[in-house]
Amino acid sequence: MKVHDLHPAPGSTKARRRLGRGIAGKGGKTAGRGTKGAGARDNSKPGFEGGQLPLTQRIPKLKGFKNPFRVEYAVINLDTLESFDGDTVTPEALRKAGLVRKRGLVKVLGRGELTRRMTVSAHAFSASAASAIEAAGGSTHVLAQPFGHGRPPARGNALTNR
Repeated sequence: MKVHDLHPAPGSTKARRRLGRGIAGKGGKTAGRGTKGAGARDNSKPGFEGGQLPLTQRIPKLKGFKNPFRVEYAVINLDTLESFDGDTVTPEALRKAGLVRKRGLVKVLGRGELTRRMTVSAHAFSASAASAIEAAGGSTHVLAQPFGHGRPPARGNALTNR
């Protein structure tokens, strides 16, 4: 048996209807599409939904939003603090040493281990970082965040202001 000998079983295939080939028989004239209307036409615009406002116009144009109250920190981990020369760590000292690049708030995170005693001042600490610094005999000092960072206090709505 060869490839050219293969064919489907008798009766398993059926020729497709050839529509729109004259009025002699089924599928002539309107070709099974009825008369007039959008269904009888051949082409409509991509995304056309019959006059309903299309999906592309219903969804918003821009993705997501920019949170005006986001507080961004320059992060530093314990393994980086371990390589820091000196016992007193401040954001200014970290910038001078080149361990923190961007200006602004500094947060200490708990990756790595701290084996020596340090006094660390930063704007925020993760719980694991604070406990690791204190376990090594050091201390943590949370600096005040400058005005303009953080979410402002919520104003009450009409129901609570009565």
